[in-house]
Amino acid sequence: MKVVFMGTPDFAVGTLEEIVKAGHEVAAVVTQPDKPKGRGKTLMPTPVKEAALKYAIPVYQPLKVRAEEFVKVLEGIAPDIIVVAAFGQINFQKEILELPKYGCINVHASLLPAYRGAAPIQWAVINGDKESGVTIMQMDEGLDTGDMIDKVVVPIEKEETGGSLFDKLSIAGAKLCVKVMADLEAGVAGRIPQPEESTTPYAKMISKQMGKIDWNRPAKEIEQLVRGLNPWPSAYTSMNGKNLKIWSAEVLEKSEADEAQTGQILRADKNGLLVQTKEGCLNIKELQLEGKKRMDTASFLRGYPVDTGLTLGDK
Repeated sequence: MKVVFMGTPDFAVGTLEEIVKAGHEVAAVVTQPDKPKGRGKTLMPTPVKEAALKYAIPVYQPLKVRAEEFVKVLEGIAPDIIVVAAFGQINFQKEILELPKYGCINVHASLLPAYRGAAPIQWAVINGDKESGVTIMQMDEGLDTGDMIDKVVVPIEKEETGGSLFDKLSIAGAKLCVKVMADLEAGVAGRIPQPEESTTPYAKMISKQMGKIDWNRPAKEIEQLVRGLNPWPSAYTSMNGKNLKIWSAEVLEKSEADEAQTGQILRADKNGLLVQTKEGCLNIKELQLEGKKRMDTASFLRGYPVDTGLTLGDK
């Protein structure tokens, strides 16, 4: 097939590479514009752009794919299919959707109709789901509402983080996409319409503010937040006025103090920092104090003694 591939972050790189390996002609890669990074504000290419240049594939970075001048570019390329994976621009118009012979397909990192939206991977972990997966859908003018062509289920492990699930779904999605492309070409791909309503709330974009821990929540919910927001933006609280990132924690169901306040440290030793929550306790195993390196709690306590009874968070 003659392919136009649209994607931006690391998640999409594997899919692009699998399409190339499968022998398809990737005529163009479309990705988001380069963004300034670091103190020097140096313009940095997207991971997909870097991969495309490695394969000597022409790269386009329009501010808006919907723009009339770029639609003309796509018409000139005349692809058989447009494959979209975590591109970052949504709601293509009918003119683009109907341009290729096989239309536009999207690699979406959830088991649709669950978790339509921008951050399905993190929300699946934050909400304590037991499984996630990837759906390849035929794109329509709605937001992740097109007919489902195929799915693959990926279990969510007990210690799964947003980052580890991201990697698993990237690999699974890449393989599934190539399979679906072969099915489309062979005329054997099925299509299942989605229900109008999603089975979960919209998977809104993740923000740094979401990481602030509310110790008045159950320990289980906080632990899921810690895993879901690892590696970015990370869950955090404050200790003695300094920001404290929490990278790893475990739930202990029973409190060790009958009248402890939420956020209060009940124990600080080599086994962790034990913190009271609304329901149960959270034992912090790995953390990072503002200005310090990320480390396990035992190493942290050797250089930064913590008194029991101290309360974390804003008071």
